[in-house]
Amino acid sequence: MSYGYTTRIDRLNKEADGRLLGVKLGRICIKYDVPVSEVSAQLGVSRQTVYNWFMGVHEPNEELCNLIERIIAEYKQ
Repeated sequence: MSYGYTTRIDRLNKEADGRLLGVKLGRICIKYDVPVSEVSAQLGVSRQTVYNWFMGVHEPNEELCNLIERIIAEYKQ
């Protein structure tokens, strides 16, 4: 099932700094077609916040970094 990441989100994610945790999360979500609504619910933030992380506009606060790293690790297994 496709959650329809737009070509714009995909392009901006690819252009963003891949060292940023939010961008890494975006690459995983786009690759595995994980819905932003699911990620935002898990992390307790808005979908717009997650999209901003995906594009490297903002980075998650320290409180969320460990949880995001665990989400990324789950998909890399």
